[in-house]
Amino acid sequence: MAAARALRRLLDFLYLAGGVIASVFLIAILVLIVLQMLARWTGAVFPGATDYAGYCMAGASFFAFAYALNHGAHIRVSLVLSALGSKRWWGELWCFVVGSVITTWFAWYAVKGTYVSWRWNELSQGLDATPIWIPQLSMSAGAILLAVAFWDHLVQLIFLGDHGIRADLVDQSHAE
Repeated sequence: MAAARALRRLLDFLYLAGGVIASVFLIAILVLIVLQMLARWTGAVFPGATDYAGYCMAGASFFAFAYALNHGAHIRVSLVLSALGSKRWWGELWCFVVGSVITTWFAWYAVKGTYVSWRWNELSQGLDATPIWIPQLSMSAGAILLAVAFWDHLVQLIFLGDHGIRADLVDQSHAE
């Protein structure tokens, strides 16, 4: 039982860390936009700022996915699941199985794509000529974290009878 609690704390910490990293990427986007504005006002050139902002947007999105799933913030099919009545558990099981398989497949190919980019030393097409595997790392890490979150909630659903996702209090007040 102690091992299960430790694993639960670790997984919750990882999901929270993903949310924090996503917020850091969002702050980086803000900084890049401000720096680009300053460069434009002073007549300086900031090559690659748009590319870097895009990399940060991808990082913010992928790291936020698991955090959002864990907090019930993803678009959900609760209307359909509610209509299932006593068969809701089976509907949730089907959703988590499909989600787990798809996210695992996506994470596998994200990591594979990042490895290939590193191996071939691919560079971005923009003025910055960044090795493309560097921004792809955030996509791969976020995809892995999302796959872990799906498998986590699937295992909880199977063994505990509940997936453990609870929407934030603000979301619950709108659901009522």
